[in-house]
Amino acid sequence: MGNMLYYAVVFLVVALVAAFLGFGGVAGTAMEGARILFWVAIILFVVSLIAGLIRKA
Repeated sequence: MGNMLYYAVVFLVVALVAAFLGFGGVAGTAMEGARILFWVAIILFVVSLIAGLIRKA
């Protein structure tokens, strides 16, 4: 899961650099990739947390 957040940050940095240089299409695509990876990582974290709590009970 840590790798997903790492790649989300990488996509975010790529989007910021592309936006700064004026590449709007690349920036938008990279931002969407970062957003998707971020939410997938959050969802997997919550599922993992719930599974861990159920297993302990």
